Amino acid sequence: MSMISARIERLPFARFHIHLLLMGGLGYMFDAMDAAVLAFILPVLRTAWNLTAVQTGVLGSSTFVGFLFGALLAGTLGDLIGRRAVMMSALALYCMASVVSATVDSWSSFFAARVVAGMGTGAESAIIAPYLAEFVARRYRGSFTGALAGFFSFGFVAAALLGYFIVPAYDNGWRIVLVITAVPVVMLLWWRRALPESPRWLESRGRLKEAEAVLDRVEASFARAGHVLPPPVVEVTAAPAPAGTLATNFASLFAGRQARITTMTWIMWLSITFSYYSFFVWIPGLLVQNGMSITKSFGYSLTMYCAQVPGYFSAAWFNERIGRQATIATYMLLGGISAFGLALATSDGEIMLAGILLSFFMNGTYAGVYAYTAEVFPTPIRTTGAGLASAIGRIGAIVSPILVGYLYPNFGFAGVFGVTTTVLLIGALTVVLMGVPTRGRSLEEIAASEAA
Repeated sequence: MSMISARIERLPFARFHIHLLLMGGLGYMFDAMDAAVLAFILPVLRTAWNLTAVQTGVLGSSTFVGFLFGALLAGTLGDLIGRRAVMMSALALYCMASVVSATVDSWSSFFAARVVAGMGTGAESAIIAPYLAEFVARRYRGSFTGALAGFFSFGFVAAALLGYFIVPAYDNGWRIVLVITAVPVVMLLWWRRALPESPRWLESRGRLKEAEAVLDRVEASFARAGHVLPPPVVEVTAAPAPAGTLATNFASLFAGRQARITTMTWIMWLSITFSYYSFFVWIPGLLVQNGMSITKSFGYSLTMYCAQVPGYFSAAWFNERIGRQATIATYMLLGGISAFGLALATSDGEIMLAGILLSFFMNGTYAGVYAYTAEVFPTPIRTTGAGLASAIGRIGAIVSPILVGYLYPNFGFAGVFGVTTTVLLIGALTVVLMGVPTRGRSLEEIAASEAA
């Protein structure tokens, strides 16, 4: 552990971290809202534009096509040019594309606009957790990052409220909703003034003086608040890692024992993202096709989305109590059981109960996944590894809505959620067998143990 890391590790959880939590959390909230409103727009567009089930599925995948490229680009650039610039650029891109998507009149143009918007949300989602985790001490990093991801739940609930109250109420309600998703562009003014660059990243690029200057300002804010900081404890003296290039960063992901970690994160992200979006993109439409009115299906979806909130924050709590691996595997397993229950549900009440449980556990899984992914890669390649894992996961988000469009007409709920159950169980097993413990360990200690 270097002096920079030791200074970060001694910081108590205080207002500085709450501000980071709010800034990153609001970014996640609007990312989720932007992606989730598709579930409420698609049933309307399907009717208005006379779309087939496959075309509807392709539109459902549009955002996630952009997610894939956005996450990959953000991860690579985050390690090369810095976390802060990537985070702000991503927000601006998705806000502008959301406005454009509200103005189009054909499904092909809508698809293109949603791909660009997805690039912005994918980039932002990939960069926020690994960026802000670098400011947090080991003793509460898991809870912090899990709570950060918990803001996704607020975005889904907000999307459900917009879908329930606005989409059916106006002829062009879906356009109004998409314009609303662009409002967070005003957050750029706050981020530009208040977000510092990561000292750990600056150190990894050999910019030690800049890293020290950032920490000087952070520690001065603690002093003004009356906090007396203990002397930093440097456990292992380490020189700053050499600045990497794009090629060397990618090569490092597959060097030695890191290759196992990289593979594990890919499977983990692919399994949860495939399962998650096969459920949440299609559930309002599936309920309508199952005989419910649009208004009733949106009401059911809103209730299921509300279950995300305790799901995320309960998992954030368990991140520090039982560890990230155990939290992820447990919530995946229980999510798989819930998906199986949904496949067997025959009444509206059974569908509601199983859907609530599935929402609770799958979103709780993400609180563990975001925390874990931000920890298992060394600082010089942290966003590259996290971005690539997130991008691989988006392949599941791209495939699942299209696959559901095929499975449901042929196999019904049982086919859709039977596949979801199987994929979740594979993901849980992979995390248990191939992962590494991170609870109570500094980021540098985790990296050193895997390099040994």
